[in-house]
Amino acid sequence: MDGARSCLRHLLLLSVLVMSAAASSESLDKDLLTALRSGGYVILMRHASSPPVPPAPGQANPDNVEHERQLDDRGRAAARGMGDALRRLRIPIGLVLSSPTYRALETVRLARLGKSETHPELGDAGHSMQADASGQRGAWIRKRVAAPPPHGTNTLIVTQLPNIVEAFPEEAQGLGEGGALIFRPDGAGKPALVARVKMEEWSSWAALFARREVDGAAAP
Repeated sequence: MDGARSCLRHLLLLSVLVMSAAASSESLDKDLLTALRSGGYVILMRHASSPPVPPAPGQANPDNVEHERQLDDRGRAAARGMGDALRRLRIPIGLVLSSPTYRALETVRLARLGKSETHPELGDAGHSMQADASGQRGAWIRKRVAAPPPHGTNTLIVTQLPNIVEAFPEEAQGLGEGGALIFRPDGAGKPALVARVKMEEWSSWAALFARREVDGAAAP
């Protein structure tokens, strides 16, 4: 009997901890989304899901004339979902900087976040997944992440994982495809990491806060 009671107490405690963690996480998400709506952040993200090799002959997208790596079905859906979510959440995106690689540009295009600027420092120099031993690529990215966005907007930077690792090696650990690091520039060249966001989380937040608005609850 004592064993059963002890087990029940443990289960109840576990339930309380899980609910508390969920409430805490939801509060954090709300605070983050409220901040993003005011602008002033830089979203540095990996392109959406893409196979590690270029498409086979005849399977490349019609506009992928160089037969570069391109997004798979999951990546295309995630890119569309992210763009839709940012619009539903009313998160303003101003500058959009992109790698010139096809997979990065496809991510931006499907998200429909406006015209992007391409920069070679965000690319792979034609050598997918290879690091830049000079360190110049990482330094350039750190400088752009440290630049405050135009007033009332957030800057979006889309690139590849090696580039992000070169710029922010510790923060980039475990960053999945489509994952983003959100930084707050301080105006003095030292951006602070405020959040890590998985690509699918944008859509989850949009759905969550849409339900809150329907129920009459306060949305961020």
